[in-house]
Amino acid sequence: MALLRLILNIIWIFVAGFWLAVGYVIAGIICCLLIVTIPFGVASFRMASYAIWPFGRDLVRRQSSSGVSTVGNVIWVIVAGWWLTIGHIATALGLAVTIIGLPLAWASLKMIPVALAPFGNEIVRAGSPREPWQF
Repeated sequence: MALLRLILNIIWIFVAGFWLAVGYVIAGIICCLLIVTIPFGVASFRMASYAIWPFGRDLVRRQSSSGVSTVGNVIWVIVAGWWLTIGHIATALGLAVTIIGLPLAWASLKMIPVALAPFGNEIVRAGSPREPWQF
């Protein structure tokens, strides 16, 4: 299983992961320009690492998320979240054209929750004791 994840991650980097990660990095740099939005930039950089190597990792709800994370997620959606979500949807549509691209398209779709709500979520290794985030 580890070999399959490695192969899928390598293919992912070349067909979609690099450009999606670049989008997250650009959003993070823009957010780090102002002191108030630095937490958004840090979250964006965390998501960039997930976008470049998604197989073998899951998105889970953080146990200690609060109302502050909800407010942060609302601001995030307005500032950058919807742009990144459109990028994931477009990438998934392009990848789903071929049968080989279907697992890659699913990986792009499973990143939409973190693109919309980075606060209150955590990226963990697959098979961790917590329940993965579900649509």
